[in-house]
Amino acid sequence: MASLVRRKNGAYHLDYYVGDKRLRQSLGTTNRKVAEAKKLKFELDRTQGIDNPLPSKTPLPEILDAYVAHLRANKPPKSAQNMVYYLRTIFGPICDGLRITSRRVGPASRLRPATTPASGSRKEPVIEVSCLETLTTSVIATFIDERVQRCDLAAKTANQTRQIIGTLINWAMTQRGVRMPGDVNPAKRVQRCQEPTPVIRFLRLPQVAQQLEVLKDHPVLQAMVAMFIYAGLRREEAMWLTVHDVDLTRNLIHVRAKTVNGIYWQPKTKGSVRVVPIGTDLRGYLEKYQPAASESQWYFPSPAGKWWDPDNFSSDLREINRAAGLAWACLDFRHTFGSQLAIAGRSLHQIAKLMGNSPEICRRHYAALLPEEMHDVVEFPKAAPPS
Repeated sequence: MASLVRRKNGAYHLDYYVGDKRLRQSLGTTNRKVAEAKKLKFELDRTQGIDNPLPSKTPLPEILDAYVAHLRANKPPKSAQNMVYYLRTIFGPICDGLRITSRRVGPASRLRPATTPASGSRKEPVIEVSCLETLTTSVIATFIDERVQRCDLAAKTANQTRQIIGTLINWAMTQRGVRMPGDVNPAKRVQRCQEPTPVIRFLRLPQVAQQLEVLKDHPVLQAMVAMFIYAGLRREEAMWLTVHDVDLTRNLIHVRAKTVNGIYWQPKTKGSVRVVPIGTDLRGYLEKYQPAASESQWYFPSPAGKWWDPDNFSSDLREINRAAGLAWACLDFRHTFGSQLAIAGRSLHQIAKLMGNSPEICRRHYAALLPEEMHDVVEFPKAAPPS
């Protein structure tokens, strides 16, 4: 049995025993009826074998440290690092796992000179709670709203923030025994922001020729951009191609998981093994380009002959394009592949298979570009002429 105790401040606590040990826990209310309802639920849950159905108290830095360790052990390095970045943005560097320990040095850092925030600039909002269990729907919704207003957060990023918080809480509940109030993940009750219809940028055929001509003095970059445009690879997929993945004899590109120099990598779609045919246009560029004869096994090695960091690659490409008055990037090239196939009348199923996307994603992006093929569908059958 358990008993209610009212403190001097009017808040109700619950006294109960676990074995011979007497425990007391706050019910978080000053309302007698609410306290009695919580007491009744507590006693009913205990009859079902739950020793302590009340919310637990888990320090937020402790659970974040454990979650970051889980991410680094189970996610590809790039994905884990992205998640850590978002968690740091949401909660601040409140534990060792969310503190910045090093900074990348490379072409990208040379192109972007270091800047310091202006004096008096406002600090970006973060969620400040001591325990994970005190992370309520209201706290999450208020934080996201404040980020949207103060930091001009896009609707897609706001929804991603909601999802990341929800995933953290779900992991804590299922893998660490955290008991949230009411056994409910509070992030699920946060209303999603309405995302605008995505605007897909892609290159028309004259623009494709213009882009590749700009890169004629940069054979590696030209071959890579040609592969993005004519094969639809993601940026990181191209960075991870080895000399064994590109088969000019059979005209095939293999996008597959692999371990190189002790580092494991897999495509964005887990478990997928994608084979993309090499078309005539792409083959022409790949025949002109040959991987440098060196110890590097990368098909597109960096200028130093090593794995090319995707961000550094984009910085190098952006610098050349900016000088030529062009603003296209890797995602535009990938969309060019999907868009041009749609214009050519290829089915969304074929496009999805070649790009490693779901048909639903391809439908959202490219369905509007499909040729108008259903005019005859709206025509009624004609009556037979009178005899």
